[in-house]
Amino acid sequence: MDQYILTGIISFLSVFISFLFALFLLTVKTEHKLNNRLLACFIIFNGIDISGFFSYYFLQHEPVLEMFRGQTSLLIIPFFYLYVLSVCYADFSLKPKHLLHISPFLLANLIITPRFYLADSTARFLFLDNYNQMPEAIFLQIFILFQLTFYITAIFLVLRKYKKIYLENYTNPASVTYQWLFQFTCLLAAQYFIAALKNLLKYTDYTHIAGWVYPLVGLTALSVLCWFVLKALHHPDLFRGIDSKLKLVSDFIPDSPADMPTADQPASNLPDQDKITALRKFMEQEEPYLEPSLTIQDLAGQMKIQVRDLSILINHQLNQHFFDFINEYRIQKAMAILRDPRKNELNIQEVLYAVGFNSKSTFNFAFKKYTKQTPTQYRNSSLQTR
Repeated sequence: MDQYILTGIISFLSVFISFLFALFLLTVKTEHKLNNRLLACFIIFNGIDISGFFSYYFLQHEPVLEMFRGQTSLLIIPFFYLYVLSVCYADFSLKPKHLLHISPFLLANLIITPRFYLADSTARFLFLDNYNQMPEAIFLQIFILFQLTFYITAIFLVLRKYKKIYLENYTNPASVTYQWLFQFTCLLAAQYFIAALKNLLKYTDYTHIAGWVYPLVGLTALSVLCWFVLKALHHPDLFRGIDSKLKLVSDFIPDSPADMPTADQPASNLPDQDKITALRKFMEQEEPYLEPSLTIQDLAGQMKIQVRDLSILINHQLNQHFFDFINEYRIQKAMAILRDPRKNELNIQEVLYAVGFNSKSTFNFAFKKYTKQTPTQYRNSSLQTR
């Protein structure tokens, strides 16, 4: 089968699935409407871009529409960036400043306006037929590469900050979005890298290779999209955003040793062992960690102390993330249950729910990290030692 026919078939399937999924996102009833709309826009523009593998057959007599279709590729990654922000931060909302993200799209159309949009019909067809040799096209290819690099870097920075803040303030392991978004961003980056390689091959002596890169791009896009749809269908409650007003502990602790309290300063400025003792006692007696969705704000409210003070106490003085601090108590509670011969009738699933976990895979990972054994191995070894 000719590679261009194969590319057309793959691309048509990708576009069909894209628009079908986007329609679902725009019509489904959910409390995450903004997330869905931004994701739908990202998928629609991605689908429009992929349609370029076969759209020429339908738009060959409409050069303006075909050019405008190609320029919409500059809207793909900005909408994905906004989607990542909306997923990571529960209080995210669109503001006038976010209109800046469409400026690359406007700039690209402005650049080609004199010699294309304002030209006559004959000049437009000539421009489109020789597009790859036009200086505007070469500039835009470089511009798109810089745009992708900028946004992919920005997305990874957002995810890194999100992960740190989440670990310092939240405990619900089933709500961590970092891993999924990180994987999806990596796949997108790989897809865009292949597409960029395809475009660069046009300006080399290996243009014949570019013909076989086309189906690879289409197949990659189709695979990423199908993976995304399956992931979303299997995990409809995958995401839980964080409060964008939350700060990292490193943002409000002293930056240098000179700023740290010394022995001749008041005792209130020194690391307060009494607070640590009180925290440990509260955790052991009240067992707040049994609440799966416990946050540092919840714990601070129960203990009647400032969130900032509790965050510094756990994340800085105890040198633990809040996430790990709470899970340590959960694992210790699980170990006690697994050692108790009176609770042998409880299966592992019941044990993990009893101690505050709501994901078997996360429980097994945390348990093995803490004990070097799986829960089943730990229970069996405890039975043998009795």
